[in-house]
Amino acid sequence: IVKWSDFCSPLAYKPGEPFKLIAEASVDNFSSLGIAFLEDRLQMDNGMVPHRIVSVHLEESALKELAQEAPSVKEKSADMDAVTPAGKSGLGRGEEEKSKLEEEREQEETGAEEHHHLHLSSCPECLQLENSTIESVKFASAENIPELPDDCSGRTEEKEDECLQKGVRRINLAGKPPNILIYLGSEAAKARFEQVKSVLRECVDAESYTIYQLHQEQVLRDPWIDNSLLLVIATEEPIPEGSHEQFMTFLSRGGKILGFSSSFTFGGVQIKHKNKLRKAVHELVVSKKDSPEVKLNLLVSGCVFEEGMKGDASRVKVWSRLNNADKDPVIVHLTHGSSGGEAILSQAHLELDSSSMDVQTEEDFNLLKMSNSKRYEVLREILTCLGLSCELSEIPLLTPIYLLSPDEEIHLAFLKWLEGNVDAEGLRASSKVSLKFISSCESKVEVTPSLMPVMTEMGSFSSEHFSLKTYQQHLQTKKLGKILLFTEVTTTTMNLLDG
Repeated sequence: IVKWSDFCSPLAYKPGEPFKLIAEASVDNFSSLGIAFLEDRLQMDNGMVPHRIVSVHLEESALKELAQEAPSVKEKSADMDAVTPAGKSGLGRGEEEKSKLEEEREQEETGAEEHHHLHLSSCPECLQLENSTIESVKFASAENIPELPDDCSGRTEEKEDECLQKGVRRINLAGKPPNILIYLGSEAAKARFEQVKSVLRECVDAESYTIYQLHQEQVLRDPWIDNSLLLVIATEEPIPEGSHEQFMTFLSRGGKILGFSSSFTFGGVQIKHKNKLRKAVHELVVSKKDSPEVKLNLLVSGCVFEEGMKGDASRVKVWSRLNNADKDPVIVHLTHGSSGGEAILSQAHLELDSSSMDVQTEEDFNLLKMSNSKRYEVLREILTCLGLSCELSEIPLLTPIYLLSPDEEIHLAFLKWLEGNVDAEGLRASSKVSLKFISSCESKVEVTPSLMPVMTEMGSFSSEHFSLKTYQQHLQTKKLGKILLFTEVTTTTMNLLDG
């Protein structure tokens, strides 16, 4: 959580609806505030959450005027007494401000607040430049770029439908960021994290999700609950009580949990230890209502789920049993709460293959090897059931960048400027991506994430997705948008423009 006072100095406040605070910040600090705001981590010092941030440029004269008009602390205190709830008048100025802020936040939250883009709202010229360039890019793109709503967090079904209708590709409809967290308890073993991560990457669409480790100390400290789609619990250690509560909160807010031989259970489901099964390879029967029965051999943890499960039986479904006399349940599916929270818990090591250290004999090794493709099949089915996309998308090849300008004179002037800003080989190096300026495709330069060729001759440019002519017709600015870097496929523009 980022406190706003860490990054700015308060200048003034404005009571009323909505409550406004004016503060001064450096460009870097304003960026930090903006990032924290976008990631829902920005809070006022009393824990209230701001609704919007707008940057304004204050003239020196306005600052002086503000200083002259600022009432004394005594007057401020009296002014605040009039608008704070009874019983708050004895508080110091800072706390009174917080009380007022809290009151106004409650009023704001109930109203239909419109959100505004982050921009230099006090500068009409900046606004016009920004809008006309965006418009010209939209016109020049063959595909219709959907209008992105200000808030596409998907908190209501209506908003979800709206986003979908407008062509916004959504990986999940829960509105949560596409993060997968792996919890390994107090184990800091990097090898174990990489092992589980690589199995998941083999199954889910790697282009759609990011996988992180959730460390023990982060469970109670970090705001991960609303920022993750799936939590994978891959430790046999007992789960601390506080962590268990957090995991249940995650489920109650629509989160999904996948357990790999973990001690985590809830809802009346109990674990029973069977030592003779520990680190042994056994045949499992996976049966689901809509799918044919699948038999495969997996390494099991030495635990099974209790047959006489208490609680709401409709919330517990057995997915897989051991093919033994007791028909012990080893994979169960549980639901929790009314927001779509669910968990699939497995006491079979779906994350381990035949190369695992725990495989004792050659016979076990062969059994696991033969079941490997079925193991992935079952794992993909589990992840799909938990709402993840397991369709592997083909990663397109990177393409070169084109330096374009709708004005030939500006294009030539820019090339002249470039001569003094690249080395003898036409290279402009930065910390993440180096740009190599070449005249055309004739000089064969491989496109890699760290080296991108930039074609400076416009004659060789053509794209079915972008028309420079249309762009030129719709561009109404004097300077902005006259030099373009265009590429069909790149890794990330953040790295491209770094430095």
